[in-house]
Amino acid sequence: MKIRILLFFKPFLLLTILGSTINFASGQDVKTFTLQELVQQAKDNSPRALQAKTQRENSYWRYRLFKSNYNPQLRLSGTIPQYYQEYNNITQPDGSIEFIEVKQNLMDLGLGLEQVIGATGGTVSVNTSTNRFDNFLSNPGTPQTRYSGVPISVALQQPIFAYNRFKWDKKIQPLLFEESKREYVQDMEQVSVFVTQLYFDYLTAQVNYDIATTNLKNTENIYSIEQKRNKLGVTPEDELLQVELQVLNARQAMAEAQLSLESASFSMNAFIGLNQSSKLNLISPVDIPEFDVDVEQAISLAFQNRSEVIGFDRQKNQAEAEVAQAKGDRFQVQLNARYGYNNAAFSFPDLYQNPNTQALVSLNLSVPILDWGRNKARMSVAMANQELVNYTVEQEQINFQENIFTKVKNFINIKERLNVTKVASDVAQRRYDIALSRYQTGNVTISNLNIAQSEKDTNKRAFYESLRDFWVAYYELRSLTLYDFEKGELLYIPEAEN
Repeated sequence: MKIRILLFFKPFLLLTILGSTINFASGQDVKTFTLQELVQQAKDNSPRALQAKTQRENSYWRYRLFKSNYNPQLRLSGTIPQYYQEYNNITQPDGSIEFIEVKQNLMDLGLGLEQVIGATGGTVSVNTSTNRFDNFLSNPGTPQTRYSGVPISVALQQPIFAYNRFKWDKKIQPLLFEESKREYVQDMEQVSVFVTQLYFDYLTAQVNYDIATTNLKNTENIYSIEQKRNKLGVTPEDELLQVELQVLNARQAMAEAQLSLESASFSMNAFIGLNQSSKLNLISPVDIPEFDVDVEQAISLAFQNRSEVIGFDRQKNQAEAEVAQAKGDRFQVQLNARYGYNNAAFSFPDLYQNPNTQALVSLNLSVPILDWGRNKARMSVAMANQELVNYTVEQEQINFQENIFTKVKNFINIKERLNVTKVASDVAQRRYDIALSRYQTGNVTISNLNIAQSEKDTNKRAFYESLRDFWVAYYELRSLTLYDFEKGELLYIPEAEN
């Protein structure tokens, strides 16, 4: 009898402890979020979103670096000074060696304006330079300082039949930049997908906690009723023990639900950048947006907006560039030309008085006569790789289209299933309420009540699982098409670079 009294009062003791815990939690900082608010919070503050923003910034500066290669480059170069003092061994006309002390200084300074010729891959430049030589041990009457320099010269370096990196970069780099901008929008939508999954992890844990709390309370009430009936001889001992076991199981379910809720809260706070002590209150996103999704429209939008489509063209261009590079490496021919003026004088102003003409034209070449099939093999590898890329891209396009088709159909099915599970959950809840009321008046057995409770919990969890599937599919659809079907707006506009 003492054991039964102890078991009878333990549930109320547990409720008292839980009540204290809940009241304590309610005194802490509780943050309430809707799904849309939490998605925006994750986009603004989550480490994954910040990583995506940093990658976007890196891509932007790589593109700026590429663009700068086609702008004129003004360079200043030189050595100021180059002083040395030593003894040099000088061979005399009779073959003997004389050690002569040398104390000299040499300075040179050059300024050049260089411009890449993107169409041909050559470089044209305009240059000027000055050299100063000081001999601190010069003989008396001999000038100590001398100057030489190039007042101005124009130079051209032009590879012939070579691979033009600048030409291919103009085709590939803009595609890479455009691809990176679209990838950023996709990454942010993937953040939405991931935080939605975390949202429903927490919401499911919250629902399970509410279910466990309600079930524990109802089970304890049922146990109290059955105890009274047992005293009256209506409920046999084995049925009372069965209810007692249900109370113990409800307590265990309550503890597990509490642990799951704390774990889900930790994961959520860590992802969205909140303090781990922050308490969350998530509002169930039961208001489903009404819009229709057409499969053909979704596929068209995906091919219009996704980064993969830009990547298909980029891969083809890169493969074609490798073929062009293999052709250019077969032999090397380069034209070098320079025309200008140079002079030498004992004073700096005299450098610009009556300078001499300076001209240079050279054609350098390197042509393999016997390479044992090296060039042919290089060309064959490049062309085979291009063919492989074309086939791979073709298959990826098919897979891409198939994935969009499957996701859209899945979204439509989930939306229909959500309506069914919502009705089923409401029906199961009403059935349980009626069964509980009839049980209290003695018109329903404990077994039938347990069945109604199990169906209530199962259908409620099924509804929230369908709700999870809907919202995850909703954000996946946005990510796959970069289009907001609810508002009818593009998530990415190609003209915007930032």
